[in-house]
Parts: sequence; C-alpha cells; structure tokens
Amino acid sequence: MKFSIVTFGCRVNQADSLHLEEALREAGGEPGPVDSADLVVVNTCSVTASADQGARQTIRRIARRNPSARIVATGCYATREPDAVSALPQVVRVIRNDDKRRLVELLGLTTARRFGDGDGACGAVIEPGMAGRTAFTLRVQTGCEEACAYCIIPSTRGRGRSVPIADVLREVRRVAEAGFKEIALTGVHLGSYGRDLEPRTSLFELLCALQRCDFDVTFRISSLEPMDCTPEIVDLVALSGGQFAPHFHLPLQHASDRMLAAMRRPYTLAYYRDLVEDIVERMPHASVGTDMIVGFPGETDEDFAANLEYLPASPLSHLHVFPYSDRPGTEASKMAGKVEGAVIRERGAKLR
Repeated sequence: MKFSIVTFGCRVNQADSLHLEEALREAGGEPGPVDSADLVVVNTCSVTASADQGARQTIRRIARRNPSARIVATGCYATREPDAVSALPQVVRVIRNDDKRRLVELLGLTTARRFGDGDGACGAVIEPGMAGRTAFTLRVQTGCEEACAYCIIPSTRGRGRSVPIADVLREVRRVAEAGFKEIALTGVHLGSYGRDLEPRTSLFELLCALQRCDFDVTFRISSLEPMDCTPEIVDLVALSGGQFAPHFHLPLQHASDRMLAAMRRPYTLAYYRDLVEDIVERMPHASVGTDMIVGFPGETDEDFAANLEYLPASPLSHLHVFPYSDRPGTEASKMAGKVEGAVIRERGAKLR
C-alpha cells in the first residue's frame, strides 16, 4: 500500500502527521506522492474559513488527479463538519481528532511483519528525513479550555490533556537516538501543560526535566501564550547554553487593549511589550514572533492604528497575519460591527 499525508495548519497537526506516518509505515505502508498513492490522509485545520476552503479544494484536487485514491479526512475541520467533509469526492472515512492516533486501527490495517529491530516502521529505525523533516515535532499536550472569543479550536480539540513527563522523556530519547538533532515541543495550549495531570505539574517542570537529561538535541518551544511565558521559562532558555533554542512565538493578536478585551485575551499591550523587551534584553539574538488578527468585529481605524504604531518599533522578528473570519458557535460570530472583507484585506496587507 502506498500512502500520502497532506497536512494543514499548526505544529500540532504536523506532530500528529509524523505519528500517522510512523503508524502507516509500521502497518506495511510505503510513503509516496499523492498522485500515485492508494491511501491519502488529509489532516485538516479549521482556524479560519480559508483553512476550511483549502481543505475542500485539496480533497477535490486529489480526487481529480488520482481517481483511485481512498481519501481519509481527519483534523479540526473534519471534526467540526464531518458530514460536509464525508460528502467530498472519494472520502471513504472521516476520523475525529480524538480518534486520529487510532487511524490505522480504525481503517483495519494490520501490522506488517517486522524486518528489523528498531522502533519504526516494520522494525526500521525512524530517522531524519521522515516526511521531509530534519527536526522532529513532538506534541506533549492537546486541547484547550481558554475562552478566546474568536476561536473554534476548543470545540474540535476538547479539554486540555497532557502527556506525562515520563512518557515525554521516553519519546525524546527514542527520537534523539534515531539521529534527530532538534525537537520542537508543541501543544494546542502548550502553556497549560500539566494542569490536568495527577500530581499536577507545569510546562516549566517539563522543561527542567528535559534539561536534566543527557540528550544530544536542541529543544524549541512552540507557540506559547503571553501569560504562560513566565520569568522562570525565560530564565531557563537564557541560561540553557543553547540546549533550548532562543526562539519564542508569542501571539499578541492585537495592539489595542479594547480589542484584546473584546477577544477575551487576558493581558494588555503593556504586559506584552514588557515581556518581549525583557526577552530581547536577556537574549539580544532571540527570535520573537507573533500572530495578529485583522478585522475582528468592532475594529475601528483607531484600533487598527495601534498595530501600526506598535509593530515597527518593536523587537519582533516575524509576524503571521490572520484575517478574521466567523467561526460558527464562537462568541465573536454573534458580535455586531463586522468589518468589510475589502477593509480586512487592506489592513492585512498593511501589517504584512
């Protein structure tokens, strides 16, 4: 069986797709291009309306180019709109996020005979180059219980669930021994790591456990909410001697405090500015990136101008711009003061 995996969205989906590739290899599958694959897994995202549209267009394009392919859809869009996704051409199965890591079992694929002693497919050792990756993305947490007004993800990923520290350490050792030199730690709400575990722990405790281990890898902390980027975490990265990459992705979303309050983001611009400036003062070489939303309901010219005032003088090194789009069931989708599409596109272009 030849298979291909198409991934949309964030590092969490990337980590899930790496796991799916390993599982499919272990079941005897051979990765290959979409055009000749027997099975194509489309791992969808639903953070914006354009992400939904991109998944639909991709599935239709796969069906045109490979009429014999069996398409399996999973991820957030497939979880949120399973009936719409299952009606797309050649989609033979829709698998919810909660069941994603059981995909091979749910498809009835049997594990092939092993021909080696390693941990990977059929006994082959996993190695850099899988899915085109030289770094390994490791999901240590999923789910979110925050109440951001615009976000649909809590309804598609569920409550926060963390991987116990001992299990994370075992996986890190396996990946390091396979030859990967960088591991990106990711989660839907990474900063909430450990709050659901018994006994309760924290992201800082996980990072300390990784720092104590003798792994020949560099760790990179994925997107972290500003309120979760504590002084202890900044200190750990700054003093790690390169064991943790000097990299922070801290989504601001807006430079107007009025907009932050409407979005239900639990911080102010002043808090964010102080956090970023402290990081850069400690680590002048650090890369600090952010996400911004344009066109949130009620955003005035004055609100938007706050972004243009803050960004050029900030030490931020990269920026992702998200045009606002209604997500059904969110608080923001019911708000008045919707911004016209042309205005959203213009503001997005100015930020970029």
